[in-house]
Amino acid sequence: MLAVGIALLTGCVARTGADRPAPSPPSDGPLHVASPDWRDQVIYFAMIDRFDDGDPGNNDQGAGEFDPADGARYSGGDLAGLRRRLDYIQALGATTLWITPPVAHRWWDPAARYGGYHGYWAEHFAEVDRHFGTLRDYQQLSRELHGRGMYLVQDIVVNHTGNFFSYRDAWNPGDPLSGFALQADHRGRTAPSQSPFDLNDVRQPGHRVADIYHWTPAITDYRDPQQEQRFQLADLDDLNTENPRVRAALRQSYNHWIEQAGVDGYRVDTAFYVPREFFGDFLHADDPRHPGILRTAAASGRKQFHVFGEGFGIDRAYEDTQARKIDAYMGETGGRKLMPGMINFPLYGTLGDVFARGRPTAELGYRIRSMMRVHAAPALMPTFVDNHDVDRFLAGGSEPGLRQALLAILTLPGIPTIYYATEQGFTGQRAAMFRNGHQSGGRDHFDSDSKPFRFLQEAIALRRTHRVFSRGTPTVLSENPASGGVLAYRMQSTEATALVVFNSADHDALLDGLDLQLSPGTRLAGVFGIQARPADLVVPADGRISIPLAAREGWVWLVSADRGAIAPAAAAPELHPLGAEEFRDDFSASGSALPNEVLRLVVDGDLSSAHRITADSNGHWRAMIDTGNMIDPAIEHRLVVWSESRQQASPSRPFKVHRSWQQLIDQLDPGDDDHGPGGHYQYPSDSGWGVHKQLDIRRLRVFTSGAALRVELFMHDITDVWNPSLGFDHVAFSLFFSLPGRTDGAQALPQQNARMPEDLRWQYRLRSHGWSNAMFSAAGADASQDGAVVTPGARIEVDRGQRMVRFTLPAAALGAPPDLRGLRIYATTWDYDGGYKALRPQADAHSFGGGDGARDPLIMDDALISLPAR
Repeated sequence: MLAVGIALLTGCVARTGADRPAPSPPSDGPLHVASPDWRDQVIYFAMIDRFDDGDPGNNDQGAGEFDPADGARYSGGDLAGLRRRLDYIQALGATTLWITPPVAHRWWDPAARYGGYHGYWAEHFAEVDRHFGTLRDYQQLSRELHGRGMYLVQDIVVNHTGNFFSYRDAWNPGDPLSGFALQADHRGRTAPSQSPFDLNDVRQPGHRVADIYHWTPAITDYRDPQQEQRFQLADLDDLNTENPRVRAALRQSYNHWIEQAGVDGYRVDTAFYVPREFFGDFLHADDPRHPGILRTAAASGRKQFHVFGEGFGIDRAYEDTQARKIDAYMGETGGRKLMPGMINFPLYGTLGDVFARGRPTAELGYRIRSMMRVHAAPALMPTFVDNHDVDRFLAGGSEPGLRQALLAILTLPGIPTIYYATEQGFTGQRAAMFRNGHQSGGRDHFDSDSKPFRFLQEAIALRRTHRVFSRGTPTVLSENPASGGVLAYRMQSTEATALVVFNSADHDALLDGLDLQLSPGTRLAGVFGIQARPADLVVPADGRISIPLAAREGWVWLVSADRGAIAPAAAAPELHPLGAEEFRDDFSASGSALPNEVLRLVVDGDLSSAHRITADSNGHWRAMIDTGNMIDPAIEHRLVVWSESRQQASPSRPFKVHRSWQQLIDQLDPGDDDHGPGGHYQYPSDSGWGVHKQLDIRRLRVFTSGAALRVELFMHDITDVWNPSLGFDHVAFSLFFSLPGRTDGAQALPQQNARMPEDLRWQYRLRSHGWSNAMFSAAGADASQDGAVVTPGARIEVDRGQRMVRFTLPAAALGAPPDLRGLRIYATTWDYDGGYKALRPQADAHSFGGGDGARDPLIMDDALISLPAR
């Protein structure tokens, strides 16, 4: 039993614990080493301030910027902390360490009420910030990594400096002095200390002529290309990267880190906000004084110095618009090649949709085909499941789903990137791993025997042991267009072939009639399983296999040189034609089998809900097919008949369902009541909110189709200026569902300092903002805990013309109740970014005003809906 428990939680691989790669002994290596083959690397991404504190003496620089209790301020992590945890990182299996910018930066921004602990607000691009240590500390980190055969990637910024000036009151493109104001830092400085970035006062003619900056205000419409590349991102001073003087200074700064710190690669922050042409110069300029960084890297022995950019673009299902925008930064311009890699954000988005939110696995199948089609070198694109700019996977997904998403990036092309503390099961976006840091719970979190660490260690070992996963090409073999469930793909290289199979559903699933495209007798050796290592397979005479998969399983096989005995293909049960291609309600199916044979009618691969039937004495059978969860008329469903005794499935029959929806509620909500429970809350002062009043509910409509539910919220306005993947921004919706006849559930609204109205209890909860869509049950929920993750989640649609957001939930999302009569729905609005946004006595650019966020309800507007009981 003990061995089974470990297998379920840590993964099963064809290796023993003693076989795990041991960390190399610490040693001082050279500062400069040859580049690795980046396809084979596994990156560990650490936020310096939140990883570990190796030198408490540099924590507090006396500017009021240090307070581990406050997530907006410094916690104390530093370069010394990274050095002392290299054994831990290497034991996980990572081969490269990527760190947030170590450069000197603005420590506190009173306008934003936020600190620069993350390192992206530079004031000197070529100095180490005092919170993090010294150049000697950085060099020692680099040497110790190289001594272990590991590599160092530094996060860099070329788009902006910290916020030293703004145009908060007014801006006139013809008069850059209009509305201009300097913003002093903690030491009273109003400019970076590095030349020429110190020339930032447009009121001084010499500064204006130098043209180091774009004299522009903050971006208000992220869809506008001019604003995207010339305006200030979040009030950060936008560099004029078209200016040769700026380009030379940036090359000089980042050549410094290659030469002096032995950096092996760069991740480029906010690449979309810089013209593509800049990167041709940045990488390849032949300036003898300040050459392109790839020239400097090559001179240090790094012939394949890796540069990959951040382009935050997530595509909707079956689209690749953002992927093509990302790819443009890896192309050529003016005869010069651009960056060799970009972070694969579209894959990240789809991984979360499928493994966290229960979307159809065909969406991931499409994304795999798309990335291979759109990108010339997807193997050089870092892949990830969460990072410092998005919610942790476990903030809206389950632990089994996380293990599947991690196994996916470790068996697909790309450079798998593990965000720090993912291996410890963190849910807080930027929580600290050391005991005195932010949200650490008063203890260290460097447990190499924890269940998530052990699982990830084994999964990384799988990739590093078998290069077919880092150098192979995927071919999708099976996918489910209707729901979560089976996804199967083959990885093929010149040296090996592997088969990877997932069941993303929270129920058992059937993989039926999979054509392996391998010759009969081929043996596949089971090498890895999330819950249990799979048995070996031998391809039968017809080349197809059918196997059941446990909920949330993930299996990996490698094609073996050994051959197996070819089993004859067994006869399969028969499923007659359905008589129609589209149905509006439940329908009947029929077929034939062996006399008195027990069969399962499997719809969309769902074995757990498969109707069990028995053929009559003549081998005939007939049964009704339940269509209650089939809410999308565009989706093609599949029906097969499964014989457990013969382990054979019938050929599938496709069909569609176009259910009718009945409107039950059309309820108006008072306008302009979006001021909180007491009527005195204010929106954040940033102009993105302003007159839009995105949190003001105006009307609600509710429809049902059987036990499926559709909720439409009509708002004062819908905006999408931040290019959100779900089509709306500046608002988060939290919908609570109180099922009739249920006395269980929770009354507290998690993290909102509030309770359900009228002493109601909720059993299910939906939380969504422009980039997240999470569904929870009340199991384990309280005032601070979300509850248990539920899949499938809601399908979300936006109608900008009607200013409406539509949430459609299949019956399974609400626990498959027999009907929805008497259901009560409580809808609330606020905003969300790694957590519900702050509420303060006075509003600021990104915080609501008029209350105390530690105790007052985080609700701007709300509405209670009651469905008829009869």
